[in-house]
Amino acid sequence: MPLAHLDRPFDYLVPQELAADAVPGVRVKVRFAGQLVDGWLLERVERSDHPRLAYLEKVVSPVPVLAPEVARLARLVADRYAGSLADVLRLAVPPRHARVEKEILAQPPAGEPGAEPVPAAEPVPAAEPVPGAAAPETDGWGDYPAGPALLRALADGREPRAVWSALPGEDWAARYATAIAATVTAGRGALVVVADGRDLDRLDAALTVRLGATRHVCLSAALGPARRYRAFLAARLAGAPVVIGTRAAMFAPVARLGLVAIWDDGDDLHAEPRAPYPHAREVLLTRAQIEGAGALLGGYARTAEAQLLVETGWAREVVADRAVLRARTPAIAPTGDDPQLARDPGAATARLPSLAWTAAREALRSELPVLVQVPRRGYLPSVACADCRTPARCPHCAGPLGLPSAGGTPACRWCGRAAVAYACPHCGGRRLRASVTGARRTAEELGRAFPGVPVRTSGREEVLAEVPDGAGLVIATPGAEPVAAGGYGAVLLLDSWALLTRADLRAGEEALRRWTAAAALARPAATGGRVVVVADGALAPVQALLRWDAGWFAARELAERRELGFPPAMRMASVTGLPAAVADLLAQARLPDGAELLGPVPAEGERERMLVRVPRARASALAEALHLAAGSRSARKAADPVRLQVDPLTLF
Repeated sequence: MPLAHLDRPFDYLVPQELAADAVPGVRVKVRFAGQLVDGWLLERVERSDHPRLAYLEKVVSPVPVLAPEVARLARLVADRYAGSLADVLRLAVPPRHARVEKEILAQPPAGEPGAEPVPAAEPVPAAEPVPGAAAPETDGWGDYPAGPALLRALADGREPRAVWSALPGEDWAARYATAIAATVTAGRGALVVVADGRDLDRLDAALTVRLGATRHVCLSAALGPARRYRAFLAARLAGAPVVIGTRAAMFAPVARLGLVAIWDDGDDLHAEPRAPYPHAREVLLTRAQIEGAGALLGGYARTAEAQLLVETGWAREVVADRAVLRARTPAIAPTGDDPQLARDPGAATARLPSLAWTAAREALRSELPVLVQVPRRGYLPSVACADCRTPARCPHCAGPLGLPSAGGTPACRWCGRAAVAYACPHCGGRRLRASVTGARRTAEELGRAFPGVPVRTSGREEVLAEVPDGAGLVIATPGAEPVAAGGYGAVLLLDSWALLTRADLRAGEEALRRWTAAAALARPAATGGRVVVVADGALAPVQALLRWDAGWFAARELAERRELGFPPAMRMASVTGLPAAVADLLAQARLPDGAELLGPVPAEGERERMLVRVPRARASALAEALHLAAGSRSARKAADPVRLQVDPLTLF
């Protein structure tokens, strides 16, 4: 039951006719408060402390889809995030698909004629590392001093924990495939979580080359109900040694788990938007702890959470030598430092300063593609009065007005209403000018500036995976940058203010993450690769980009948050709801010693948000106190809901 005050196991008698199928991990139906409800069978025991018990009504399916280690993990995740076990299990096990289940059960048992081969039974290719052998130097891990040791530890069945800062141009999927192969060689399984479908396709292709097509399964919510459930059963029943997927795979069952890995843990897609809002990184680290597995966190950038693992000694960083880094890094330059401003005084205000213009022109002349990263999608997502510069607002809801195209009618981005006869309420002006320029308008402007050059866009409407070699302009929003076969000749990072000025604790960290993801697609400087960031070179995120030193920036960010008392140095929880409901829950909660209340601050609609801050050592006590308070409110059927989030990505 999802209600907080009912978040505990209940005992039922098993009738004789269901005894064979009623095994731990199966779905069941039971009577609860007079209603027939769904449940999970967690354990079979000889006796109960309760004198009167109801009978189990039905075993929905004899397939034990809930593995014991996943059930244990789900309980720990629920406790960490002040949630209920029912909510976590809803995330952990995909909905049942009866037809797929029937097909799986109809197959002959393994070893009998007509049975499909079990993925785990296939031999490991002879080229894989063997226990005790040196890791191969030619697979890319040799570029990192600690890389071969990481592979040897995995191949020996040990539990290495690493935070990996990838080099520019790194084939991260191939590196992960090598680490997975070393784990499988030791007879253990691996689980890897990536942010989106494009990354999943890359990792799928790399694993197919490394291990073959049948030794891993892909698990993603985007597969659809049938394919997702089939992939889940392949991991649960057939014992596939490797599971890869998006956020939905973080709870996937893997036998003898030896490695958990996540790529780009700073991507907000790793945060589950449904209660109790767990983060894939934290779930995987919990799995590594309780199942004795190695852990690998990789990315071009580094989060403060990953840096905390390094500084506490829980993980070791895997970074390249500076000599290797210099050979692999493109030439990176800002437009806002003093030398550039002396040569081009307009660089401080121009959207495309001369340095960026020159870099794009030279790359195109060399028949190399150019990538332009624009933080905002659309045409003109924000406009203002051309006479007095007052931001244009919707007369109905006060939302921002935007232009969908050059000849389009201004429309509200909140309610969607068209403002056909818009007039500025301050000066009466009817002319509009751009406040924020989107990707489509940028493509239009650059297409006119470089006539005859192909222009491609990659964004929400259509995300390109790859672009061909040769001269061409690619305008992409962050996260949608396609890969160029030989690398980009120039990468232009425009509108840096849109990332750096966000009212967000992670604004600088997120800006650097998006910049490095785009800059990593450029060629090395020795072969003509250039990156131009339209920003002041004195800013810390820009300095980290210029030096390609994500570890330095993460250490600086963590030190500042520790001084100010922000996550991950401290543990915080947000309590959001109507003011009376928030006050009621906090009055019920027995918060641990040292807890600080911050707020309230306005939230959506009439709701407000309170923040509760405690030292990391009291994180469990905070989660327990909030969960018990939520249980007290649900037991007396409090009308107004309250949303609890522990360590939310957005605090304000």
